[in-house]
Amino acid sequence: MNIHEYQAKQLFNAFGIATPESMIATSPQEAIDAAQLLKESPWIIKAQVHAGGRGKVGGVKLAKTLDDVESITQQMLGSYLVTKQTDDKGLPIESVLVEKTSIIKREFYLSLLVDRGSERIVFVASSEGGMDIEAVSETTPEKIISVSVHPAAGLQGYQCRKIAFTLGLQKGQFKALETIMKGMYQLMLDKDASQIEINPLIETDTGDLLAIDAKINFDDNAVATHSDILALKDPSQEDDKENEAAQFDLNYISLEGNIGCMVNGAGLAMATMDLVKLKGGKPANFLDVGGGTTPEKVAEAFKIILSDKNVKAMLVNIFGGIVKCDVIATGILAAVEQVKVEIPIVVRLEGTNASEGRLLLSESKMAIIAADDLATAAEKVVDLAEVA
Repeated sequence: MNIHEYQAKQLFNAFGIATPESMIATSPQEAIDAAQLLKESPWIIKAQVHAGGRGKVGGVKLAKTLDDVESITQQMLGSYLVTKQTDDKGLPIESVLVEKTSIIKREFYLSLLVDRGSERIVFVASSEGGMDIEAVSETTPEKIISVSVHPAAGLQGYQCRKIAFTLGLQKGQFKALETIMKGMYQLMLDKDASQIEINPLIETDTGDLLAIDAKINFDDNAVATHSDILALKDPSQEDDKENEAAQFDLNYISLEGNIGCMVNGAGLAMATMDLVKLKGGKPANFLDVGGGTTPEKVAEAFKIILSDKNVKAMLVNIFGGIVKCDVIATGILAAVEQVKVEIPIVVRLEGTNASEGRLLLSESKMAIIAADDLATAAEKVVDLAEVA
């Protein structure tokens, strides 16, 4: 789960990480009021969306006067911001952050993430802040340092000093960096974050260290245990169909193809999508209904897939284990009748009671095409999608 920059900075402040003074605004008048309370001009107006690269596409602008604050805010609110991290439509801007400007002497990169390979929490830092860390990694990898934290020992002072030396900080700034790193580490542990990123972390003209930007991602599997974090969720920044699917405990991700896929099991779903691609088709989604699915969940899955107007054909690939294939077939037939499906559907059933399930489908009067194996099912659905 992602949150907005202003929300991340509120968490930063709660864990002792210094940020510039700022206020959130949802209207031009609120932005003006915020600028007046912050007093000093100029101000930075930042569009609040769940995407990076905002500054490169007009999502971060300098306002020198209150008139600038009003006009920039007016221009941003209600529009969609398209960055390299969004789709072609972009994300809606429903609020802006009005922030005091800082005199920047140097910019750094500092992040904390989970390295699944080493099973450690790892700090990543670079003296090349304000840039894409991927580009720095490719062109000047020697300017990136990583420090792995042992879970039993926790973050150690010498590790903070190691990063401070690498960033070229003065001795008087070591303590400030240690405070920031310890705050990030504790925030990750307390709130089950999966990544915390400051880009840039700046050194001001007075030598202070400030987190100018803030990005926090949370573990989706743990966020339900943190009601305060869950309350920060902004559905407007997420796909409507993905939000709807989550309400029915369905794992759904929108894609750009025209073949709807409904599968039980994440591994089987990925294999199904790979085979559709191999046969020349393009999946419109990833949808895992789970191993313990029910006819009701099948019906909801149909509704979600068919709400995508790009879907021209649908492939249902079910391996019956805990849930028997004849039960799934009953759910498919009920869903087709309930949703009034008008596109071709190819169904492949395998596993417990597969024969009974296929018989139910073949005896129905509905336009459902049964397939005995996955390769045949993929070929059929690709052909049907091309004709439709």
